[in-house]
Amino acid sequence: MASGLERVNENEMKAMDANRYATKKTIAQGMLDIALLTANASQLKYILQVGEQHQFYKLMLILISLSIVLQLLVGILFVVIGSLNINREQDQTAAVILNDIILVVVFIISVVNVIISGFGIEYSSQPLRRLEEHEKTP
Repeated sequence: MASGLERVNENEMKAMDANRYATKKTIAQGMLDIALLTANASQLKYILQVGEQHQFYKLMLILISLSIVLQLLVGILFVVIGSLNINREQDQTAAVILNDIILVVVFIISVVNVIISGFGIEYSSQPLRRLEEHEKTP
């Protein structure tokens, strides 16, 4: 039969494991966010280089910028949620609310990036040229 002290230690270990899991999950999500942020930065660079030549220049500029801003917001929320100790009841409530907010924002980011992909930012091995230069070339 387990003594009272052993049961307390078991409960503490389970609580620590949950806190550790939440921290690892937050770090993993943050790394995925960094990968998407890098891709959006590359897309933004491309759209700025092409400029008004791109058929959907303004739309793409707005969508990519929105995606980057939302990703920065999620990054800040990850830092906040990562600092919470879910072993405390007060922090548990805050963590649940923040987790729900992050979920909604990540869903919006996903939809925005699907739209960005749908409008086809295509990369080419050809150097970028202005239309005037392209028309002069035989």
